[in-house]
Amino acid sequence: MIKRFVDLKKDSVSNFRGGNGELQMTHFLEAEKDEFKGKGRLFCKNTLKPGSSIGLHEHVGDFETYVVLSGEGLVNDNGDLQPVKPGDVIITKNGEKHSLENTGTDDLEVIALILFD
Repeated sequence: MIKRFVDLKKDSVSNFRGGNGELQMTHFLEAEKDEFKGKGRLFCKNTLKPGSSIGLHEHVGDFETYVVLSGEGLVNDNGDLQPVKPGDVIITKNGEKHSLENTGTDDLEVIALILFD
């Protein structure tokens, strides 16, 4: 199966999880179409414009991995603030909290994967 980029589901969400600005999401798999086969709920590319953020939130019953593709940001990893850049991988386990902010001048793009624990 091949899913063409033009056919991928795309969302824009303002103030996601209490963050600032807009989050643009391009979904590679869709839970609504049972493409995860019960194993997860999100696999997408997230794009944050400069100054935009995903607010601090806790993962319960699942875990999330980000892979930074481009841009610069600041991650809150359970209260530990760390800068992130392309190639960095952020892992948020079940019961942990995180947020992500674009602190650069270009778009911050990350692959996001949420699987059930």
